[in-house]
Amino acid sequence: MRWSFDSPLFGVPSPPSDPLGQDALACSRVLSPLAPNRQCHRSLRCMRQGPPQAALRDGAASPYGRPVILPRDRDPRFITIRRGGRLTDSDHRLLALWAATCAEHVLHLFESVQPSDPRPRHAIEQIRAWARGEITMSESRSAGGHAMAAARVLKGAARHAAFAAGQAGAAAQVAAHELGAAAYGIKAMRAAAPGGEAERAGRLECRWQREQLPDAIRALVLDDQGLRNEICWSVFDW
Repeated sequence: MRWSFDSPLFGVPSPPSDPLGQDALACSRVLSPLAPNRQCHRSLRCMRQGPPQAALRDGAASPYGRPVILPRDRDPRFITIRRGGRLTDSDHRLLALWAATCAEHVLHLFESVQPSDPRPRHAIEQIRAWARGEITMSESRSAGGHAMAAARVLKGAARHAAFAAGQAGAAAQVAAHELGAAAYGIKAMRAAAPGGEAERAGRLECRWQREQLPDAIRALVLDDQGLRNEICWSVFDW
């Protein structure tokens, strides 16, 4: 079983001092979708047993193990050509940069609550550095995982904003995480909106995100939003 949820990704362990870490992670090594048979190195909760209850409460996966953000079957349009897909390196970089833009737009919602925590901002900086060829995929992925770790002790808009940054950082390894950054960005704006304004705030954020799409990837992303809307909390309805 493969699923994506609110946790550090792909080998970034939960900080041992985090009291919520064991509840927020299935195991300290989240299996890469490119290596589904890799064994996790902690048996507290094996991923094959399904997502932990904390993840279910946060809307990260259904009780039936349905993944969110990442589809059960990988779309070859989001897999690089060298790995057997159809995604060019240039478009991968554009997807990653768009994810960074989406995450940065809501970053203030995190930093207003946790001004001394640099992890989400660092994840956004790292994915941009990766797109420029300055760091490795692993470095960006690791920064994304730490941004997600920053989210676990929070609630509401700040939590979603940190997850947006984490998803952006993870896009260096799995391009399809770009939509996770966008989805969490919309969730953050909806959570920050005053009473009765959440739907409008989400709609405006979705519109703004689409306006930032480069022409080269616009059709791909818009089509993917339609395909993955349901597993992304239906935030792309408008």
